[in-house]
Amino acid sequence: MALSPAGTLFVGTRRAGRVYAIRDKDRDGKADEVSVIAEGMNSPNGVPFRNGSLYVAEINRVLRYDNIENRLGKPPAPVIVNDKLPRDLHHGWKFIRFGPDGRLYVPVGAPCNICEPGEPYASILRFSEAGDSWEVFARGVRNSVGFDWHPETKELWFTDNGRDHLGDDLPPDELNHAPRKGMHFGYPYCHGKSIPDPEFGRNKNCRSFTPPAVELGPHVASLGMRFYTGKMFPRKYRGRHFIAEHGSWNRSVPIGYRVRVVRVEKGRLARYEDFATGWLRGGVAWGRPVDIQVMPDGAILVSDDFAGAIYRISYRK
Repeated sequence: MALSPAGTLFVGTRRAGRVYAIRDKDRDGKADEVSVIAEGMNSPNGVPFRNGSLYVAEINRVLRYDNIENRLGKPPAPVIVNDKLPRDLHHGWKFIRFGPDGRLYVPVGAPCNICEPGEPYASILRFSEAGDSWEVFARGVRNSVGFDWHPETKELWFTDNGRDHLGDDLPPDELNHAPRKGMHFGYPYCHGKSIPDPEFGRNKNCRSFTPPAVELGPHVASLGMRFYTGKMFPRKYRGRHFIAEHGSWNRSVPIGYRVRVVRVEKGRLARYEDFATGWLRGGVAWGRPVDIQVMPDGAILVSDDFAGAIYRISYRK
């Protein structure tokens, strides 16, 4: 999800192949108008909005729709920003955003569960706004589908999904902190803070890689992450990481299917707790959270690609 300054919410849908524009004209917290911007697309997951234009990330390319809010009824033909990204479907969907430096950050997931694929895979790339030049910002990133910049330090934080088939409780998903370019976060050699991979981790010292700032739950599929910059919720939530956990798919006892809050103090985990639950009942899921959007009034939106819904969570004393 991405919100324009004028209040239009743009939503990409990986499986449906559509991009939507949603408006709440009377500002009552419920959508009044839903428009289809594009359809028949190749997993259009990432949808940042910048300077009047909507950017859309498909599997292998990034498109731009100019002056989009004035043309919702008849969207313009897109401009190709970059179409040189890998075409692999495995971990190929992309959450993209513009950073405080004005550049576009694009993750390229590993095209496998566990492998040594080489660049540009298993990384977060950084493009110029025009898309004509790029560099690797972070390496050793298996599959990040959510990131944000600290509102004060402007440093990047991102979620990363751990590998499968090491058992129910290994490895953890990760919340990583990348204050500068060039850091390596361990994949495929090490997982979590100190778990060598049984295949690729031999003769590797996990201390030579950047450990996660926080080890999250195993196989919870941590996706969207936002710092809470609003003032509606109680003070304890301000500046905290809100994380959408999509939920496990191959764990014997399902976990995830929730929104959790992480509190990091002085570089250490102080709290990792539930914020919104209920999508998993009796071991059966009826919803799967994907992304989080902080709204101007301080409420948050949570998208759900299983129930096909967007929820607004607000707080009143």
